[in-house]
Amino acid sequence: MPTIMPTGELLRQAVRWIAEQRTQGATNISQLVEKASVQYNLSPLDQENLLRLLREEKTGEQDSA
Repeated sequence: MPTIMPTGELLRQAVRWIAEQRTQGATNISQLVEKASVQYNLSPLDQENLLRLLREEKTGEQDSA
């Protein structure tokens, strides 16, 4: 029987996994997000948002809201 996960838990686990991979030298954000999406069964929307967030982080962009 599948375990019920709190909303957003898989996304949090994916973010932790990506952070760990980046500390080990992985640099291709697109590949990391793709692998995390498969491993943690992220929705296409979660995948897109995660990719955008990581790209903004890499370029140092910040929303001025």
